[in-house]
Amino acid sequence: MEGIPHPIPRTVEEVFNDFKGRRAGLIKALTTDVEKFYQQCDPEKENLCLYGLPNETWEVNLPVEEVPPELPEPALGINFARDGMQEKDWLSLVAVHSDSWLLAVAFYFGARFGFGKNERKRLFHQINELPTIFEVVTGIAKQPKDHSANHNSSGKSKSNSKSRQSEPPSKMVKMSPPAKEEEESGEDDEEDDEQGATCGACGESYGADEFWICCDICERWFHGKCVKITPAKAEHIKQYKCPSCSSKRARV
Repeated sequence: MEGIPHPIPRTVEEVFNDFKGRRAGLIKALTTDVEKFYQQCDPEKENLCLYGLPNETWEVNLPVEEVPPELPEPALGINFARDGMQEKDWLSLVAVHSDSWLLAVAFYFGARFGFGKNERKRLFHQINELPTIFEVVTGIAKQPKDHSANHNSSGKSKSNSKSRQSEPPSKMVKMSPPAKEEEESGEDDEEDDEQGATCGACGESYGADEFWICCDICERWFHGKCVKITPAKAEHIKQYKCPSCSSKRARV
């Protein structure tokens, strides 16, 4: 399909560079060159495909005639849907199919030249560090860093939640009891580790999809359902005392 022959990538770095070149061409077609691309996708023409080329250019053309093709083929007939959808939705659809095609081409080269597990993993990691074409076209790509920062800060609040007495709401969200932190302190804290990993009421282990809350007095963890505390209710509690600690206070 490509008019000028390009060297066949044989290493992870070469395949990744091929991926980046094709990706850059596709992004141009769907962003800076979008008017030209739109015009070339005439629904009156035969089945058309959008190709990204390794030299960071693109072309709209008929699919190759050879069967099977030398490389995986992009989505066929993208021009037929053009006038039946809003332009932004159509471009998003083409972007999704372009992302799929890029991955297919990259891992086709990987399979052809015998990439092992580590090489495939390294290739995917490098690809995954780049925003997808869909993310670029729809504007989502502007957000990953902020989202990542929020995710990391959320993770930190989970791991340090027991020591943050001044921030009770961060303690009272769905979180993992900080058993891993305590394991690092040695075998002397083994009992504390077990308390952190199981519910102080029912004794069952932590579940990733369950809401947990930590008592500010005894520092044991409980299923919200076991102590009848919901996430909404937890947001308004400045200092949580489990039923056992509450009853002790009452006796005093």
